[in-house]
Amino acid sequence: MKVSLFITCLSDALYPRVGEAMVRLLAKYGVSLQFPTVQTCCGQPAFNSGYWKEARESAKTILDAFEDSDFVISPSGSCTGMIHHYPKLFEDDPVMLERANRLQSKSYEFTQFLVQVLGVTDVGAAFPHKVTYHPSCHGSRILGVKDEPLALIQNVKGLELVPLPFAEDCCGFGGTFAVKMADISGAMVTEKVDHVLETEAEVLVGLDMACLLNIAGNLRYRNEPVRVMHLAELLYEGVK
Repeated sequence: MKVSLFITCLSDALYPRVGEAMVRLLAKYGVSLQFPTVQTCCGQPAFNSGYWKEARESAKTILDAFEDSDFVISPSGSCTGMIHHYPKLFEDDPVMLERANRLQSKSYEFTQFLVQVLGVTDVGAAFPHKVTYHPSCHGSRILGVKDEPLALIQNVKGLELVPLPFAEDCCGFGGTFAVKMADISGAMVTEKVDHVLETEAEVLVGLDMACLLNIAGNLRYRNEPVRVMHLAELLYEGVK
């Protein structure tokens, strides 16, 4: 089967190690990820700001990039969730709508693919640290990704999972929301980090680098030593 990596802008530009971890983990299960270089932004910033014409242009590039893929895997619930909005973008274009529905049906967030498609809940990792988990809004609410990451985390040897108070509260990033309503966004991430610190965890793990970037920035601003990791990074570090 042809499995392609949809790396997303943040991971590509700022956190390439997340993509590397995904590639190396999936290689353990015989999955060789391909990387169509034509891929670009999923169009979410334009879509959320009301610029649907511009969002369609980005979406068309993504549709072309992954036209021949059997599966499309991404480290971001947010960007994978945007693909689920493509049918809305093309609802008046039957040809593009069919392509959008096809891409939606074969696109998976990383943990979804591991658990739902490969049937893997234990990668054989060991990570002897105290960890708390932040469930990103788009992954859990748009994609319904809830049990998959927890199954993977709970099977990591030596890992102590500490519940995050008010875990499902938004971290305050929200893409353009963080720019347009910076004061509210700042208050939200401060509250999120307060709860992270309550857990006394050594590591905060999540599924979306946008959320993790926001939380990590607040932690650094406060000189707090909590390590922030994507789950793919944690799992790969645990099996190396």
